[in-house]
Amino acid sequence: MRDYSQKIAELLSLRAANVGAVIGLLEEGGTVPFIARYRKEQTGSLDEVEITSIRDQWERLQELDKRRESVIKSIEEQGKLTPELEKQIMEAETMTKLEDLYLPYKKKRKTRAMKAKEKGLEPLADLMMAQGGDTPEEAAAAFVNEEMEVSSVEEALAGARDIIAESINENAELREQLRGFFFEDAILTAKVMKGKEEEGQKYKDYFEYSKRVKDIPSHQMLALRRGEKELILMLDVSPDGDTAVSKIEGKVLNGNSPWQSQIAEASSDAWKRLIKPSLETELRMESKKGADNEAINVFKDNLRQLLLMAPLGEKAVLAIDPGMRTGCKVTALNQQGKLLEDTVIYPNKPQSKIAESAAMIKHLVEKHHIEAIAVGNGTGGRETEQFVRSIGLPSSVAVMLVNESGASVYSASEVAREEFPDHDLTVRGAVSIGRRLMDPLAELVKIDPKSIGVGQYQHDVDQAQLKKSLDETVESCVNAVGVDINTASKELLTYVAGLGPSLAKNIVKYRDENGAFRKKEDLKKVSRLGDKAYEQAAGFIRISNAENPLDSSAVHPESFHVVEKMAEDLRVDIQTLTSKKDLLQTIQLSKYVNDQIGLPTLKDIMKELEKPGRDPRDTFEAFSFSEGVMSPEDLRVGMELPGIVTNITKFGAFVDVGVHQDGLVHVSEMANRFISDPAEVVKVNQKVNVRVLEVDLNRKRIALSMKDKDIGGGGAKRSMSKPKEESMSMEEKLKMLQGRFK
Repeated sequence: MRDYSQKIAELLSLRAANVGAVIGLLEEGGTVPFIARYRKEQTGSLDEVEITSIRDQWERLQELDKRRESVIKSIEEQGKLTPELEKQIMEAETMTKLEDLYLPYKKKRKTRAMKAKEKGLEPLADLMMAQGGDTPEEAAAAFVNEEMEVSSVEEALAGARDIIAESINENAELREQLRGFFFEDAILTAKVMKGKEEEGQKYKDYFEYSKRVKDIPSHQMLALRRGEKELILMLDVSPDGDTAVSKIEGKVLNGNSPWQSQIAEASSDAWKRLIKPSLETELRMESKKGADNEAINVFKDNLRQLLLMAPLGEKAVLAIDPGMRTGCKVTALNQQGKLLEDTVIYPNKPQSKIAESAAMIKHLVEKHHIEAIAVGNGTGGRETEQFVRSIGLPSSVAVMLVNESGASVYSASEVAREEFPDHDLTVRGAVSIGRRLMDPLAELVKIDPKSIGVGQYQHDVDQAQLKKSLDETVESCVNAVGVDINTASKELLTYVAGLGPSLAKNIVKYRDENGAFRKKEDLKKVSRLGDKAYEQAAGFIRISNAENPLDSSAVHPESFHVVEKMAEDLRVDIQTLTSKKDLLQTIQLSKYVNDQIGLPTLKDIMKELEKPGRDPRDTFEAFSFSEGVMSPEDLRVGMELPGIVTNITKFGAFVDVGVHQDGLVHVSEMANRFISDPAEVVKVNQKVNVRVLEVDLNRKRIALSMKDKDIGGGGAKRSMSKPKEESMSMEEKLKMLQGRFK
């Protein structure tokens, strides 16, 4: 196995020793969250992003070496491996370079060049490339042979040109040069397919489109490819063909000679028939990969922000899944999210049983000591919220609208059926809405991230890559917050470092059979949970109200002895040590540094001792929409409203203002300064103030602005140079909504 440390360190501008430590820990089965949190001494305190990048590069280089071995073996078996070629193969740093070197030796279907060689025309091709001696016609005459199926001089010359064209195509150095030219200068043109103008209206912006591929934003690239896939658009990718052929001729022509026209024709054929289609495929794949990466990164960032939303905490909640004709399903949940009671009320039209519904809500609030009411933001959500606020509940009972995206997916899932086998979809959906308010992370992990509604062209990107990235994001969030092992669901435990579905199931089974875990050490009693899994998971689990406060904290059991030594030196017990900050401030960390534990870990321990088991998420703040604004028809241009960011894309942010339809704040309307990325200004679930710019009821579009508003630092002075985005018309900005993905 090659040592990749130095190479990866150079690629990522990191220290080779730290990279080597990360690779070693990964080889031992270490997870990214564990390595980042509990192995800072070895890694130089690298964070999760850096460790993930090291892992990805390590996997890429391993894959490259695996392919390298296969290529060398194949060429060697053909008896064509030379020391020079082997050296080139060993030095190839990318898969593309490696495949270019392998191209002449790759098994392929019979080509025109192969057929020409079978007819004995390779010597003529050699004469043609040498560009000397006889004229082409004189040289080719010697190769006319009916038995070899070469019946004329022109057939002989055509066969020789085919051989040269393939030779040009398989020249690794020339391909690399042309690839650079192609990728830098290629223009993508799009046209609407004949007769598809009406059907493809949502792609109207691309009916006559032309732009350098490297300058096309990721969301436009994905839209263009989708339009092509749906047979609405015709796409062509190409740089200037004459320039490309000139570059080829510059490599193969040798001054003026009688063979010049033959070489030029072979060069043109090599470009049009072989090189351009190949490089176009490569560029399409690379541009798609780049667009996928960008879209997936946007999705990951949005998902992280959504999962780490501030929790209400352990409060008794009344959860309402709103509806109109079919009524509103109401569920009462205790402080741990357990379903206590469910019923249906009909406060909205057409039934409008307001008095009965109000009496039921008040009864449930009093009976179950309800502290907050969560109303889903689906159909009838605003109406139901307004009804609940109007019935005269105690001021201590907060009423909040909760984003219910994906709740219907959860309610129909096996997870929900397993937990509530005797309740229908509406009850399960209402429970999910209530639990989302209490602890968004614990509830949202039960839902496929693609169903939560924060993606950008999520169905167009590489699905395997998307799933891997989103799963890693969920894992990162779960471990950043920590998990109470005595209350966590199987789904939440699955994402704890070192566990997974099987061990998570075993933990729940052990808990059901033996009661609550009393200390982290008890985790070792779980079936098939070995030392490695315990090492990875122990730091991320919490045991509320444990006898030892450290079992409720993020301090890893492997470091308990250090804290015990601190307490011993101060002549107090652990409980006293963690409850008195003045004691903690007297500890000299340098005294506890040894070969196993350094200052980074000791500093983390001290932070945890100050507030054992603290939740890193923000403190919950209640939010409410403007009263009287319930539907798009209620909106007026110039109206100023509070809203919540529901989704962020590269072209803007979608904001819920309480009208059952999100509005778009285009990137040019996010601040009084140039913004290249909306993520600079907003995050998912952020509370913002917006101004209505335009409402198009027919096309269901709402354009909003955040300029000159309190948006957390976005409202800086306007740049003197007016960016291109700000010069767009409102119609152009609204068209951005055509690619809506929610």
